[in-house]
Amino acid sequence: MSEQAPETGAAPAEQPREERRARPGGNGVILEVADIHTYYGSIHALKGITLEVREGEIVTLIGANGAGKSTTLRSINGLNHPRRGAIRFQGKDITNEAPHRIVGMGVAQSPEGRKLFPRMSVLENLEMGAFQRTDRGGVREDLDRVYGLFPRLNERKSQKAGTLSGGEQQMVAMGRALMARPKLLMLDEPSMGLAPIFVERIFDIVREINKQGTPILLVEQNALMALDVASRGYVMETGHIALTDDAKVLARNEQVRKTYLGEE
Repeated sequence: MSEQAPETGAAPAEQPREERRARPGGNGVILEVADIHTYYGSIHALKGITLEVREGEIVTLIGANGAGKSTTLRSINGLNHPRRGAIRFQGKDITNEAPHRIVGMGVAQSPEGRKLFPRMSVLENLEMGAFQRTDRGGVREDLDRVYGLFPRLNERKSQKAGTLSGGEQQMVAMGRALMARPKLLMLDEPSMGLAPIFVERIFDIVREINKQGTPILLVEQNALMALDVASRGYVMETGHIALTDDAKVLARNEQVRKTYLGEE
């Protein structure tokens, strides 16, 4: 199916921003990853990753394929427990928590490749994001919020997710994560495989989600767009952090520009 540019529309009235923010730990830190080492069998995938996300931020991880960006997210969300190091969310150690408990605490992810249920409708996929919630009124409010951010999904809520375009499927994946009412939203390669017009719209929506009060940890191959939208950035190389700084400073770094922004 060919890509079509979505209409963004205005988001519906939101709860006060303070109600959506995570309760930070020390110095406004919401997520703290401290010297984690994660393995796939005998393969040492992450070699001492340390990073943090603070209240109100968009933080991005950039790096080549295989650098460990997605593994970092999998370590945070409980799919790959680190063998060493610690992960704290809102000051609580979540290093060895089960994935469903981490989601219940307020960490939600839109995964690489979207991983939708293709034979289920758009609405059913969105509702899956709220499967642990019992506040029906709040779920309805968040569904309205998602439709405000992604009007195309409201138009196609009865359509099977597998029949949507790539850009529309990405909207469903992000909307599903938002239905968990996250205190931290993790996005893994949201622009992958999308037409340029969709990439711009997706990043506009990333900004809007953050403006509404949700901190974001963003993994993204499009380093130029990622650094443009982010507050701070981390550059990953073969399982470790090679460089970290304000995103605008990283965007001006000569080595970053040559290696990740395609400039000579």
